Amino acid sequence: MRLLLLSFLIAVLALPVRAENPTPYSGTQVIETGQPFDVFVKKLTASIAANKMGLVGNACATCGARNIGVTIPGNRVMMIFNPHFAVRMLKASEASGIEAPLRLYITEQPNGKARLTYRLPSHVFGVYKVPALDKMAKELDEIFARIVSQATG
Repeated sequence: MRLLLLSFLIAVLALPVRAENPTPYSGTQVIETGQPFDVFVKKLTASIAANKMGLVGNACATCGARNIGVTIPGNRVMMIFNPHFAVRMLKASEASGIEAPLRLYITEQPNGKARLTYRLPSHVFGVYKVPALDKMAKELDEIFARIVSQATG
């Protein structure tokens, strides 16, 4: 019996281990853009504006690292929303206000190309189980699809 348990333990420990789950939340979209990081950030910014969403925040880890003398690959979080959706969101569910703005995460891969990661608005807001919020989130899903399509096209 001990030999069987020891064999099982060795077999389990020999399995490859992943250090992280890159998409821990439902509805997470990961897109390899095939575009250089800086080029994609510019195209994404233009696409956000073209789809009448506001860029309400821009967190640049690369910039912060540079300020302390450290070089890291491109890393940016773009926070987007629109006041019309904000009003609808808060009317439907005050608690859901913590979810805005929605985030687009752009990372520079070892090949210099950009990867885009984001959560579908329908999954972000779906946890609240509020029909009016679900309707709004589906509209936002369509807008996000257009933003991504234009930026990656």
